[in-house]
Amino acid sequence: MSAESIEFEHMDLIDFAVKQGNGVNGLSKLGLKSIPHRYILPPEERLNQNQVVLEDSIPIIDVSNWGDPEAAALICEAAAKWGFFQIINHGVPLEVLEDVLEAGHKFFELPNEERRKYLKENSPTPTVQLKTGFSPLAEKVFEWKDYLVHHYVPHNVSSDLWPSVSKDQVLEYLKWAKPVIKKLVEVLLQGLNVKEFDESQESQLIDRTTISLIHYPMCPSPELACGARRHSDISSITILLQDDVGGLYVKGTTADQWIHVSPVKGALAVNIGDILQIVSNDRYKSIEHQVIVNGRRNRVSVPIFVSPAADTVVGPFPQSLENGKKPIYKHVIYSDYLNYFLSKRDDRNQTIEFAKI
Repeated sequence: MSAESIEFEHMDLIDFAVKQGNGVNGLSKLGLKSIPHRYILPPEERLNQNQVVLEDSIPIIDVSNWGDPEAAALICEAAAKWGFFQIINHGVPLEVLEDVLEAGHKFFELPNEERRKYLKENSPTPTVQLKTGFSPLAEKVFEWKDYLVHHYVPHNVSSDLWPSVSKDQVLEYLKWAKPVIKKLVEVLLQGLNVKEFDESQESQLIDRTTISLIHYPMCPSPELACGARRHSDISSITILLQDDVGGLYVKGTTADQWIHVSPVKGALAVNIGDILQIVSNDRYKSIEHQVIVNGRRNRVSVPIFVSPAADTVVGPFPQSLENGKKPIYKHVIYSDYLNYFLSKRDDRNQTIEFAKI
C-alpha cells in the first residue's frame, strides 16, 4: 500500500466522504496512488476478464413502431432470456439524452460547497439528495460512486428546488422517457396475456419514479474497486442511459459468465426488476449486474427506477398462473420487500428469495 493511501487511512473516511460531502469525487481529486482499504473488493467479487463472454451481447431492439408484433416478441423474448436489452429509435431525442448526461457531469464539477447543499441534512427538499456509495455507514466495502437521486412526484413544486445546473435537463428527460416506460410495460404485460393495462396495474407496477445522476470518478486502482457491486434491481423496470465510457456488465446465461453492455449512441438499456419477475412468476428474469470503474475517465449514467407504491401488494398475476402453473412467489407488501433489501447490506443480490413460497 502506498504512503498516500496509508496516510489517508488515518483520516476519518466517513467524515471526509459522507459527512463533509466530498464523496468519491473528492477522493479522486486527492491524487492518491491507490484507494483506501474500505473501497477494495474481496478477490472473489472482482470481475475476472476470463469470465467476460466476448462473443455474446444483449439484444438491441428497434422500437420505432410499438405496434409491430415482431418488436413486441423480441422484447418479451429478451426479458425472458436475458433480463436486459437495449432499445433504439424509442422517440427520446438525442439532444435530450446528451443534455442530461452533460448535466450529470456539470453537477459533479460544482465546488464541494455547492454540491453539499444537497446532502440529506442540508437539502431544501426530501425529493433530491446527494449520496455516496450505496450505504457507506452500513457496508463493509464501499462503492466507487456518488449520485444525486431525485424522487419525482408529478405536479409537485419541490422539483423547483432541485439543482439549477441539472434540474431542467432531468425534468425534460423524464417527460420524454415516461411514455417509453409505459409502452415497455404494456408490451411486457401483453406477453403475459394481460390484455389491458388498467389503472390498478399501473399503480401496482409504475407508481413511483426515481431518477439518479450517477458519477463514477476516475479510480487509481480500478481493478480493485467497483462502481456497483453485484445486485439485481428491486424495481419493476429500470431504464438506463449511459455515456460512452462503458463498464456495465450483466450476468450471462451460463454461471460465472458476464457480458458487457456496450454503449450504443442514442440507445437506452432496459433491465427487468424483481417485481416484474415476481408478477410474471419467473417468466421474466431480474438479472444480476455490476459496474466496474475506469482509471482514465469519469463515467456518468442516468437510471430511471420505476417501482410500485409502498403499500402495494405484489404477487404473481392470475394470467401468470394459467394452465395450472403453480405460484413460485407469495404476495408481499412492497415496503416490506424494500426494507428487506435494505437490511441485506453486503448481500443484496438474493432479495427475491424473500418473496418465494
